Amino acid sequence: MTQTAAATTTEVGQTAKWQGLALSVVRVVVSFLFLCHGLQKMGFFDKAAVPVGTWPGWYAGVIETVGSLLILAGLFTRPVAVLLSGTMAYAYFVVHQPDALLPLQNKGETAALYSWIFLLFAVVGPGTYALDTLRRRRKS
Repeated sequence: MTQTAAATTTEVGQTAKWQGLALSVVRVVVSFLFLCHGLQKMGFFDKAAVPVGTWPGWYAGVIETVGSLLILAGLFTRPVAVLLSGTMAYAYFVVHQPDALLPLQNKGETAALYSWIFLLFAVVGPGTYALDTLRRRRKS
């Protein structure tokens, strides 16, 4: 093996290591922010709690809170991320989009961003530091 090939192999390993770490950090930060979003609907940060049992707001709050905790831990990341992505897509198209076409006009930027970010987690997984990764390693 030439020195160039060895350096390339090492660089690829280092890149993968940093990508897994970066993905894990982004997953934790995004899920924490989303947890705050869900808890707000449940009345934890202000008096504007959605009344219990109200469709779809209260159920969305429950899905957001439980889902964000699972994503935060990196547990069942891919299926939960699909659910959360769909929840945010629903929020965008049903709640925000009727007000105006563009997210900047209809105040739907966060719903759109969360939808796409959770879709990314559904495709690429949770990153290196997640319970899903630990479970997968123990099975092999």
